[in-house]
Amino acid sequence: MFMEEIMIIVPSLLNSNIYDIQENVKIAKTVGDNYLHIDVMDGNFVPMQSFGGKIVTDLKKKTDLVLDVHLMISNPELHIEEYKDADIISIHQESTKQLYNCLNQIKKLGKKAGVAINPGTPVNTLTDVFNLVDQVLVMTVNPGMLGEKFIKSTLKKIAELKQIKDSNKYLFDIEVDGNINDQTIIPCYTSGANVFVSGGYIFGDDNPEQRIIKLKNALCNGRIG
Repeated sequence: MFMEEIMIIVPSLLNSNIYDIQENVKIAKTVGDNYLHIDVMDGNFVPMQSFGGKIVTDLKKKTDLVLDVHLMISNPELHIEEYKDADIISIHQESTKQLYNCLNQIKKLGKKAGVAINPGTPVNTLTDVFNLVDQVLVMTVNPGMLGEKFIKSTLKKIAELKQIKDSNKYLFDIEVDGNINDQTIIPCYTSGANVFVSGGYIFGDDNPEQRIIKLKNALCNGRIG
């Protein structure tokens, strides 16, 4: 039996129309849980390239949404300062040899620090930073590509994290990202996740507001069941 936690659905800008960002921010605020996920990719750590620090700064000037920034970049310790306007900054365990120092950099900016792992990365690689992080992000697809299939084996990682969190009374959120829709959100929740990033499922539809509502309903039904 899991402890009751706040469940948060976080729309991701990566799959949204770049020309409709203002409208998408409005949707995230009026229908969502006041969060917005921003993926940053450098074309090196992952094949694709996307937003940089400027969009985070620009968004912060125009919205009070919680900006959840996911850095899929090599050597993030060289770039943390560029994302000082974010509220949460997550870095990949696989992207740096200075994980502990990098997380401390984020903390020194007064931001929440997150650590992300790819589907093939063991949970025990994070043992030494569990007491430092505010969020652990489990990628449920291989990162950096659009349209990837949900990897069911990642549910074991979520469950393992939940067990570690509860047994040690850690306070970090468990976030999932990668093909989260009204079907995959339920096993992620029952495995122990409480923050759910969804991009293509929401913004790939003509009615993104309705898609957020469907996610909330699926989550509600999963909790009742």
